[in-house]
Amino acid sequence: MGDSVNEECSCMSSAVKRHLLIGCTGSVASIKLPEIIQEFKKIAGENVEIRVVVTQYANHFFKEPDLPNSIEVFNDEDEWKAWNSRGDPVLHIELGKWADLMVIAPLDANTLAKIAQGLCDNLLTCVVRAWDMKKPLLFCPAMNTRMWNHPITSKHISVLKSWGYCEIPPISKTLMCGDKGIGAMAEVSTIVQRVQDCFVNGKLLAQ
Repeated sequence: MGDSVNEECSCMSSAVKRHLLIGCTGSVASIKLPEIIQEFKKIAGENVEIRVVVTQYANHFFKEPDLPNSIEVFNDEDEWKAWNSRGDPVLHIELGKWADLMVIAPLDANTLAKIAQGLCDNLLTCVVRAWDMKKPLLFCPAMNTRMWNHPITSKHISVLKSWGYCEIPPISKTLMCGDKGIGAMAEVSTIVQRVQDCFVNGKLLAQ
């Protein structure tokens, strides 16, 4: 196990610069975004370039000053600032072209439902709708246990997995509301490890 981890860390810290796009949605688990970025930077240093796409309510749970200065954060307003006339770059297309891999951490119930049904009403869902299906996309569901247990949730997740997207399943713990049960976002170490695996292997691992 140790040798495997060392090999993966070596790959992430190699001379090849990787482009990682992190999507953040309106779940309290977005407070872990700074930690996720910190862990990637600890492993890969300057050999991974990270950009972040946030939904409107993700910013309720973290502050951009908590992120390294080198991290670009894009929101819905940026989509329209970049485009004024025919021929101008379209941000959600450009971000998809730039990224080698996308991980949505956390993926709340609302955005999960939007993606599963093909909606693209904000920057993040537009990026996903225009995503190159040959590139890895990982998602980390995070929601209250009652929402997680609703039958529509498993249907939506099945849709995403049928497209080849990779689920990093939630875990059971005491949630922010005080309830105890499944629905909390996977541990940061698990998320980082799965992204490493994708970069090392060049493809998504079998579920």
